[in-house]
Amino acid sequence: MTAKNNSSRGRQEREAGSNAKKRESSASTSGSFKGKSKDKNFRPHPEKIKSFKKGPSKPKKTSDSGEIRLNKYIANSGICSRREADTYISAGSATVNGKIITEMGYKVKPTDEVRFDDVLISPEAKRYVLLNKPKNYITTMDDERNRKTVMELIHRSTKERIYPVGRLDRETTGLLLFTNDGEMAKKLTHPKHQVKKLYQATLDKKLSMADLKKISENFVLDGKMVFVDKISYIDNKPKFEVGIEIHSGRNRIVRRIFEHFGYHVIKLDRVIFAGLTKRNLGRGVWRHLTEQEVNNLKMI
Repeated sequence: MTAKNNSSRGRQEREAGSNAKKRESSASTSGSFKGKSKDKNFRPHPEKIKSFKKGPSKPKKTSDSGEIRLNKYIANSGICSRREADTYISAGSATVNGKIITEMGYKVKPTDEVRFDDVLISPEAKRYVLLNKPKNYITTMDDERNRKTVMELIHRSTKERIYPVGRLDRETTGLLLFTNDGEMAKKLTHPKHQVKKLYQATLDKKLSMADLKKISENFVLDGKMVFVDKISYIDNKPKFEVGIEIHSGRNRIVRRIFEHFGYHVIKLDRVIFAGLTKRNLGRGVWRHLTEQEVNNLKMI
């Protein structure tokens, strides 16, 4: 064999070895992609894409069932800022479920009873809605017999959950207040605050002067004394239309007063409640209280 043939054979072997290495390198690259390819048209095989993705992300931590910090709870109730709330908390002004809390960062649950200077507070904005209740609506949050409730009339008044203060029976019309201010509701319904309510009653017959006098002088009903603040005929109306002012919160008390003396109440309308009136408020219509009206209620 000549030198020329030996040289040609060696060159072919070297080229074959080089091509084998390139094939191995190509196979290795296609199996595990690292970094960017120099080939701009390179696209990894779809089955290999999952190997390029990062591992599963860690689940985000969620708050514990709606708990919030006590300082935020106080701030949300409108009393003061969070920074000021911290000062009041450290001074012992806040209690949770009857226990004084001075710990910074203490968390409050939605079901906890939180008080500030012994006054019950809520993180929701306080809402006060006055409704001129029509007939045939019951004063309850819901009814298992699917009767119409007052909540149907005010459900668009606010996003906060509000409740009726006291009750009006199904047949009684007139003023009904709703709020989420528990302290206010308690004050307006407690007998010691003597919140005045004025009703206009239409009776089945004329109220005699003698019976009007007996009612005004107070009397015993079902073993309990009934105190009527005022009672009178309505000006320029027949004597079967009567105005009666009371502060008692007993169930159906006005109807029972007249029934006690032999009269049947055909219509009953509450026209004044705690100084609030029906002025410019049509039947079935609601409105938010003004700031001055809210301040007046707080002074009761």
